[in-house]
Amino acid sequence: MIILGIESSCDDTAAAVVSDQNIVLSSVVSSQVEVHHRYGGVVPELASRMHIEAISPVVAKAVEQAGISLDQIEGVAVTRGPGLIGALLVGFSFAKAFAWARDIPWTGVNHLEGHIYSTLLSDDPPEFPFTVLLASGGHTSIFHVASQDRFELLGQTRDDAAGEAFDKVAKMLGLGYPGGAVVEKLAAKGDPCLIDFPRALLDREGFDFSFSGLKSSVARYIQLNSENLVEMMPHIAAGFQAAVTDVLVFKLIQAARKTRSSRIAIAGGVSANSYLAARMKKEAAENGMTLYLPPRAFCGDNAAMIAARGHRLILQGDLCQLDSDVFSRTRYL
Repeated sequence: MIILGIESSCDDTAAAVVSDQNIVLSSVVSSQVEVHHRYGGVVPELASRMHIEAISPVVAKAVEQAGISLDQIEGVAVTRGPGLIGALLVGFSFAKAFAWARDIPWTGVNHLEGHIYSTLLSDDPPEFPFTVLLASGGHTSIFHVASQDRFELLGQTRDDAAGEAFDKVAKMLGLGYPGGAVVEKLAAKGDPCLIDFPRALLDREGFDFSFSGLKSSVARYIQLNSENLVEMMPHIAAGFQAAVTDVLVFKLIQAARKTRSSRIAIAGGVSANSYLAARMKKEAAENGMTLYLPPRAFCGDNAAMIAARGHRLILQGDLCQLDSDVFSRTRYL
């Protein structure tokens, strides 16, 4: 079955074509970074308007790159939530109309489940069960993935997501938006041990996260060291990145121990962070575990992961109807 996937939950308009066995025939992502960069973050109204402009060309390009015709598409999978309502509605409405006009099945995909499925798009995907850390700009959670359809939430952030914290610290340092890549690049020039930022919730049982205190600590340090800020910026970035990484690594390893899983994975935009991946790989090896990472192209928001998850849902008959709607917050967490 050939599935068209559509993703528009935030500021990326994406379309992909995926066939059986999660074979990705094409994946196209139209980024809005240049539009939102000047504002230091995503402006929901602008994101919605940009999705409207991009959705048709992006889908057309994905179909063209897949080397198929529109008539060969047998189903449509689209992000249903969580995300920005206005942005979600653009992709969801397009998918609804596309499927209805061609009389083919369509389904709505939970964005978080899509990210979990991104780990299955590699040449060497993890076998079930495995424990996965989902870390992005909007979400930081740990799931035990028992099968293709069973995702047990073990813990989640109580405030800021890890990627959100990266963006906010980047803004404090005047590095612009998005913050993940620029903070990582700057941190490579600094000493991660020079500034001891807090590691929240490491002394408590459970697998929840909290990054608001770390963010406030960085803001306070910047305020108190404004005179030599330029000199200290690499060390601030390195210390902050190390603090986030320590928490993510510790929580995932502990969660895998609890679930007796020898396979762990990282998904979401933060999984593209090389420092995190290296630390996680090292800790996994020391604990007799194997780390799995999605292909870099599928770390951030993309439609291939949505199509892969949607393919499974369509085969199970879990379909959307014309009166189906989107949701801003995930329903089962």
